[in-house]
Amino acid sequence: MTTPTPGRVWAHVGQPFTPGSDPQPAYDVLILGAGRMGSALALALTERAPHLKTLLIEEGGLPNEDGATILAPGVWTLAHLPAAQHDAARWTLNRLRTLLGDDLQARPYLTLHAEPAPGTQPTRDLLAAHPQSLALLDPGAFPHATAHEAHTYRPGTLAQVAAQTAIRRGTDLLLNTRATPHPGGRVTLDRLTVTNTHAIVTHETHTLHAPLVILATGAHAPTQAEHHLGLHTRHARAYRQTPHLGAPSTPDAPVLHAHGLTLRPQHGAYTLIPTIHHRDPHGYTPQGGHLTGVPTGLRRETLEDLVGLMDALPTLATSDLHLGRSLADIPGAWLALPHGHPDATPTHQRLDDHTHLLLGGPHADTLGLWTADALAREIAGGRGQ
Repeated sequence: MTTPTPGRVWAHVGQPFTPGSDPQPAYDVLILGAGRMGSALALALTERAPHLKTLLIEEGGLPNEDGATILAPGVWTLAHLPAAQHDAARWTLNRLRTLLGDDLQARPYLTLHAEPAPGTQPTRDLLAAHPQSLALLDPGAFPHATAHEAHTYRPGTLAQVAAQTAIRRGTDLLLNTRATPHPGGRVTLDRLTVTNTHAIVTHETHTLHAPLVILATGAHAPTQAEHHLGLHTRHARAYRQTPHLGAPSTPDAPVLHAHGLTLRPQHGAYTLIPTIHHRDPHGYTPQGGHLTGVPTGLRRETLEDLVGLMDALPTLATSDLHLGRSLADIPGAWLALPHGHPDATPTHQRLDDHTHLLLGGPHADTLGLWTADALAREIAGGRGQ
């Protein structure tokens, strides 16, 4: 077997960008966005369609995952998926094992219940080996729990490993470049640099044409499709914060899920993943809330949810909960909502003859790699062109 020639990497404007010359397109596929979805697609294309020349373009550096995922651990679990999606999730788990190795860690996952249901067990029994976790909640409020298989990992690490592997197999990577799609497979590239006063400016501009352009820019992708391509989609986005809970956690502490709130152990404490109730309207600017009249950095919806759980999870009513004085104090990021729904799974969609949309969303931890591979299979089969 012939060893593939590694791809080129342009990390800064000091490296002249030389993609090729017209009239032939320099690339078959342009992937806009090197988060885990875009990087996973680039890697999958090296396997499914190695004959295609691919350029992966990222506005920042590697790994690029917004604050909601680079700070909070990713959790693979079947807990919230219908049975029809379990095979795809299992495929994703095997892929995660291959890419991440020991960085993928098995961890218990407990869904807490106020009433018994099929498959539940006493919460005290399931948490007998985790007294610190048991101390977080009122066992009387959640006397029952369901145990699920789960694995945690860093989404940023996944993006980096997938991109680096794709590069070794021939994918080119262009960093610190803002990419703007246009109709007809045309993409404008603004290579960015930083001035002495720390202002980000465009150093040079290039225009590329390609048969296929993939919008993998996360929550920004649907807006790009509408503003730059004139194509409306059903997809949406929401701003999700991940507050910090300073209660102690152990390396083997379980992930806890109660009434939509997930407590993910991380760095000896917890990251809180709140419920996403709805899409945020276009033009919405996230705002904090008030607790007993005092401004906090938490969004009003998130604050109301946490206040409603304080009796059942007494730790939320202590100083361990970091409320922040402004929105900037609480990690958060825009999250894509495929089909505009908080419970929708990752998806890919053909927008026109040249453009596809690739979205992760709330279930990207469990199904993202499968969805990226599904798009790669479609492209390899010629249906994506």
